[in-house]
Amino acid sequence: MTKRCCVLILAATVVALVLRLPRLQQRPLHGDEAVHADKFRLLLEEGYYEYDPVEYHGPTLNYLTLIPAKLAGATKLTEVTEFTLRIVPVFFGVCLVLLLLLMTGGLGKGAAFYAAVLTAISPAMVFYSRYYIQEMLLVCFTFGTIVSGYRYTVNRKMIWAVLTGMFLGLMHATKETCVIAFGAMFLALVLTLLMQRRKGAFVNAVKPSHLVGGIAAGVAVSTLFFSSFLSHPEGILDSIRTYTTYLDRANQTSLHIHPWPFYLKMLVFFRYGNGPFWSEAPIVFLAIAGFIAAMTKKGTSFANGPLVRFLAFYTLFLTVFYSCIPYKTPWCMLGFLHGMILLAGVGAVFLVRLSPNVLPRLIVIAFLFEGSVYLTWQAYLTEYKYYADSRNPYVYAHPTTEIYTVVQKIEEYASAHEAGYDMPIDIICPGDDYWPLPWYLRSFRKVSWLNHVVKDANSSPLIIASPEVEGALTDKLYRLTPVEKRQMYLFLFDEPYYVWLRPEVKLLGYVRKDLWDRFQRRPTEEPQAQTDGEK
Repeated sequence: MTKRCCVLILAATVVALVLRLPRLQQRPLHGDEAVHADKFRLLLEEGYYEYDPVEYHGPTLNYLTLIPAKLAGATKLTEVTEFTLRIVPVFFGVCLVLLLLLMTGGLGKGAAFYAAVLTAISPAMVFYSRYYIQEMLLVCFTFGTIVSGYRYTVNRKMIWAVLTGMFLGLMHATKETCVIAFGAMFLALVLTLLMQRRKGAFVNAVKPSHLVGGIAAGVAVSTLFFSSFLSHPEGILDSIRTYTTYLDRANQTSLHIHPWPFYLKMLVFFRYGNGPFWSEAPIVFLAIAGFIAAMTKKGTSFANGPLVRFLAFYTLFLTVFYSCIPYKTPWCMLGFLHGMILLAGVGAVFLVRLSPNVLPRLIVIAFLFEGSVYLTWQAYLTEYKYYADSRNPYVYAHPTTEIYTVVQKIEEYASAHEAGYDMPIDIICPGDDYWPLPWYLRSFRKVSWLNHVVKDANSSPLIIASPEVEGALTDKLYRLTPVEKRQMYLFLFDEPYYVWLRPEVKLLGYVRKDLWDRFQRRPTEEPQAQTDGEK
C-alpha cells in the first residue's frame, strides 16, 4: 500500500466522520433505538444482561455501549444521552472505511480508495451509522471477516485465522440474520473455488492448527457474549433456539411484509409525495460493472481476481436472499449494499481502464465525480434536513418531531406539581405502542405503562393515551366515577388536541384541572429542578 493511497483513504475517513458526528441528538430516537436503550439500562445500572431469544437481537450492542457510557461517567440511564448511544454505530460505520486500508492489495489501490469514498458518503450508510441498532455492527464485523480471511490467504499467518474466527463470532453475537451472510459467504466461496477449478484449494491452503484456532476463537467470542461472560450459560442454547422465532417472523403477516423489489427500488429510485428524488443508483450501476469485471479474465487485472469474484458472488447471493425474505426493513439491506459498494469501487476502475482514449476516460471520471457529489448531497439531506421526514426513504416507522412536544408539556406540568419528577403519569396505548416515550420519560419515576384502561385504579393527574382507548377512558373518568369524586380533565395539547407519535399513530393528552390551574398561576417560574441531579 502506497502512502498516497493510505492518505486518500484516511481523507475519506475524515469525510465519513464529518457526515456522521454532528448533531447526533437531533433526530428523535426510533422505537427500536429506545427499546435497545431500555435493554442497556439493566446492564448499566445493575450489571445484568440476559439474552432474549424472542426480541432485542444479540448482546454486542449492549456490551459495547458500556465503553462510551463509562467514559462519560454514566451510572444510570438518566445520565446517558443520544450521543452516548449513537456514537457506537458511528464508530463502526467509520471502521468500515478504515478496514479498506487492509484491502488495497486485494481490490487494487484505486478501487479501495473509491470504495472508501462511497462507504463514507452513501446516504444509507450515513443514516444508519447514526442509528442505535445492531445493523452497522453486523456489517462491520462481516467485512472484518472478509478482510481477515483475505489477509490469511495472502500470508497464512495464525493471527488472521484467529481474527477471522473472532469476527465470525462477533457476527453471531450481534444479530440472528448473520446466518444469511454465513450462507452467502459459503456459497460464494464454493463458486469461487469452482471457477478456479481447484476444488481442494481451500482445504490445502488452511493449516489444520489455524483452522482449529479460528473455530476456537469464534466459539469463544460468541459463547462469552451470549453467556453474559459466563454468568448466564443458558444464553448459549438460546442463541440456537432463537432461530425458530425468527424463521416464523420472516413469513408472518405484518406491516413489514414487502414485495421482493422493495430494497432495489429504494436504492435506485424513491420519491414520496412532493419530496425530493432519492437514488443510490450510481452505486448500483457501478456494482453491476464490478460484477461484470469479476466474471471476465482481464477485468480485474488490477486486483486479486478470486477475491473480487468472491465479493461478486457474495453480494449477489445476499441481495437475492434478502429480497426473497418477505419481512423487510430498510436497514437490513446494508449488508448487500456494502457488498455493492466494494464492487462499485472495482467497477469504477474497470470502466476507467476500459475507456479506449482520453476523452471517454474523462467522461467516466466526470460521471464518478458527479455521482459522488450527488450522493454526498443526499447524505446531508437524509440526516440534517429530512432526518424525521417520511419523504426520506430511510425514515421508516419513525417518530415525528412532535414527540418533543409531548415531552415539553409533561415537563412543564411536572414543574407545577408538588412531586416534580415523581408526578404520577398514565401512558395508555394498546399493544404497548408508546415507544420511544420510555426513553424520553426515563427521568420520571412514577409512570404507569398500560395497554388498556384499568377502571378500578386511580387516574393520574396527567394522561397520554391512544385514540383507541378514548371511549373507555372517558367512561372511567366520568360515567363510572361517582359525582363527588370526579375530576375535570382538560386537553394537554393545543388544537387539534393530538400529536403524531409517528405517521398514522396519534396520541391524545389530558391534564387534571387542578394541575392545569396550578401551572397557569406560575407561567413565569422556572421548571422545578429535578431531584438527585437526574434528568
